[in-house]
Parts: sequence; structure tokens; C-alpha cells
Amino acid sequence: MNTLPAIAMLELDSIAVGTRVADAMIKRAPVREIRIGTVQPGKYLVLVGGSVAAVEEAHFEGVRESGDALLNEILLPNVHEQVYESIEGKRRKNDGDALGILEMSSLAANVLAADKAVKAADVTIVEIRLGDGLGGKGITSLTGKVQDVQAAIAAGVASVTETDVVVQSVVIPQQHLELRQRLEQSTRFSEGS
Repeated sequence: MNTLPAIAMLELDSIAVGTRVADAMIKRAPVREIRIGTVQPGKYLVLVGGSVAAVEEAHFEGVRESGDALLNEILLPNVHEQVYESIEGKRRKNDGDALGILEMSSLAANVLAADKAVKAADVTIVEIRLGDGLGGKGITSLTGKVQDVQAAIAAGVASVTETDVVVQSVVIPQQHLELRQRLEQSTRFSEGS
């Protein structure tokens, strides 16, 4: 069960500013969870989670402190459990008929799209990858019945309103068994066999 009803993520283009922002956010409000760190290519992510009130306050402070270093940000007051677990590294079985992939140039936009997608239809998030090994992109893989995956991908794409975010998406209606098995192992080329 999801114990974090809210998350906020800030995507910054400065490691120094990002570190200061993280400090300001956790000083401002009693968030229960914080993840910070670098991702490719030289971006810095700050993720906080906790009660809606605490996360909203921390988010406000983070945006205020970010200045020109802020690339993108999201506030999800009722984050879906699969989204949070996937950000934490959980992978799920790719056992649906169809496979859908959301690919975005913004990590924050990708997390928002994943949340909208999984809430829009009966799908399972296989994986969310953010930045590292992707040249700074974010990807979300979803599986389920064809019509559900199509609806989820459409909802995810529709959630992106920033004009500078590059969005690619695909729905593979009946993924080949060998593709399914390979993707279950990893989406990283160096880990596939």
C-alpha cells in the first residue's frame, strides 16, 4: 500500500542549485521521504514525499528557490502506488497482451504522464527509468489489454502541456513472446542477453 499520498519532483540543470533547493525544501516542511541526486546529462532531481500539506509546502519552497535552474516540476497530491514504487526501482512482470511506451525529454513530465496513464486505464507499469543511461530522457513501460494500453498512453501524452518537452509514444498491440521475455530482463542494452 502506498504510504506517501503526495510527491513533488523538481528537475534542475544545476547540481549546486539543486542541492541548495533540496535543503530549503526539507527545512520548510516535514516531508517523510526525500531522494536527491544527479542524472544524465548533468541534471539534478529532487523528490520529496509525505502528507499533501507538507509536500505542497516543500514544493512551493523548492520552486521559489530554484530560479532559472528549474527545468520542470510536478506536484502529485495523490500519486498512484505503482508510480512511486517504480521510481524507487520496482519492476513488474510484462505479461499483458500489449506494451505501451512513453518517452519524454523531461523526467518530471514522464512521471506525471505515468501517473495519468496508470490512473486512466487498467494497466500495469512495468518500469519507469529516469535519466541515467537514457541521455536525460524518461521512459515508462506499461502493459495490459490493447484498448487499456491505448487509453493509458493517450492519457499520458495528453498530460504533457509544455511545448518544449519532446514526447514519443508507441503501443505494440501483440508483443512477440521473445520481445516480452527480453524486456522482462532489462531495457538496458548492456544487461540484455
